[in-house]
Amino acid sequence: MDRILAVKLFVRVVELGSFSKAAAELGIGQPAVTKQVARMEQQLGARLLHRSTHGVTATEIGALYYEKCRVIAHHVEEAESVAALLQSQISGAMRISTSVAFGRQVLGPLLMQFMRANPGLQVDLGVDDRYVDMIEQGVDLAIRLGRLADSTLGARHLGLNPWVLVAAPAFLEARDAPARPQDLATLDCLIYSTVQGDARWHFTGPGGQPESVAVKGPLRSNSLSLLLEAVVDGLGVAALPRYVAQAALAQGAVVPLLDAWSLPAQEIHAVTPSPRMVPLKVSGLVGWLQARFEGEWWTRLTRPAAPLSLP
Repeated sequence: MDRILAVKLFVRVVELGSFSKAAAELGIGQPAVTKQVARMEQQLGARLLHRSTHGVTATEIGALYYEKCRVIAHHVEEAESVAALLQSQISGAMRISTSVAFGRQVLGPLLMQFMRANPGLQVDLGVDDRYVDMIEQGVDLAIRLGRLADSTLGARHLGLNPWVLVAAPAFLEARDAPARPQDLATLDCLIYSTVQGDARWHFTGPGGQPESVAVKGPLRSNSLSLLLEAVVDGLGVAALPRYVAQAALAQGAVVPLLDAWSLPAQEIHAVTPSPRMVPLKVSGLVGWLQARFEGEWWTRLTRPAAPLSLP
């Protein structure tokens, strides 16, 4: 039997003066209670209780032992109360990890909304395009884009992150807009090295047919903001997450290309260190985020993904 449960059991036996009453209160059988007290006496080498037909009373040693056990049981109950209180409130510290652009333009503004509604929450948001070991880094929640590898981590699907092919109107003035993916082979393309690292872009046609094309161009970068700046500046064509290009599209600074063809959309997942025993502050945020990523969520960004001014 668990040592803490044994302590609680002994305390209630003494306070109630009965094995049967203590057993009923704790929801276990009386024989188990009797055996546990006898085991405690054997381990201590001393009799703790006087037994009679009228009930049980503590011996001198048993009374002293009871006082210590009562203090222990009280502290355990306090600890359990604190844990239950924390689990019932969205409060405390939470460490979150995601990619740089997504953290700055999407997750950061959303977290600010959530924190205003839950002022007892303290967030440590880390942004990094490299893989972060959640266990090693003590991360409570990671928002990851793309297909997840099989692991022991917990994961919950939040939504989809679509990509769009864009170019500046000025870039298209001097050349024909591509009519199909293969036309990109003759255009200057700006490559996002983190995802499009093989310089081959993959599309799905209007009839569901797949098509891919090898691309090349004057700029390759792991910075989505930099690539958007380069597109707006007329340097070439780029495949970008819709949330990155949304403000520039709305302003007319860039226009979409190959509307009949689609680029692969990334899955957005909320990842936790374990699929079980997820704290309320984490599960509460995840459930709230799911509602934010319904439908065309990129049109509802609180912080527009506008081009940054480069020095």
